[in-house]
Amino acid sequence: MMTNLAIPSAAAAAANAAAVAASTTATKTSTTGSGSAASLTQANFLQLLTAQLKYQSPNNPADPTQMASEFAAISTVEGINSLNTKLSALSTSAGAGQVAQASALVGKQVAVVGNTVTTNASGSTAGAFSLAAASANTDVTILNQDGSVAHTLALGPLAPGQQSFTWPGGTAGTSYSYNVTATDATGAPVSVTPYSVYTVQGVNVSGGTPTLNVAGSATPLPISSVQTVLGVS
Repeated sequence: MMTNLAIPSAAAAAANAAAVAASTTATKTSTTGSGSAASLTQANFLQLLTAQLKYQSPNNPADPTQMASEFAAISTVEGINSLNTKLSALSTSAGAGQVAQASALVGKQVAVVGNTVTTNASGSTAGAFSLAAASANTDVTILNQDGSVAHTLALGPLAPGQQSFTWPGGTAGTSYSYNVTATDATGAPVSVTPYSVYTVQGVNVSGGTPTLNVAGSATPLPISSVQTVLGVS
């Protein structure tokens, strides 16, 4: 005589109903606390999985392959969340370092690519440029805002690389432009990269990256644009 191990249809229906009720209860619990099913945590997932296993039908058990996939998915999500937290902390640390770097430049003169200089309170003007090669003769022509020549500096022979100049005859707070001409021993022109020099007055932290407020420019300067620091104005 054979024994029928199958669960009667009424019992099966009751078991399935219990499983649905348990899953619904667990889901409501997790969404009530967080306000969104998208914010389920690993603990919520395990709670739902336990309910699923507890009330599964003997005639239709859970697929182990599908369960393994679900475990892998929740582990991936947890890993991404952990990585995002670490990246956020790193970004905050980097931002603080940039602010400290920018603050150290307050009161100093910085040079960016350009050909503008602004005199300080005593009327002294400082500028900088870079030579691609050694020069035998180097002249700096300082121009007024209307394009007329304010002064010419004869700097003579200079080594390649960064060079600087000063002119004490400017008007306090006035901006000037300048041109640099350089030739080598054969009279051939030497390539010159001029720098605009500004005095840093403060640090602007209103954007995502700190910038420098400088005298003579209404637009803050990105720290990355600074080519060199000349010193105290």
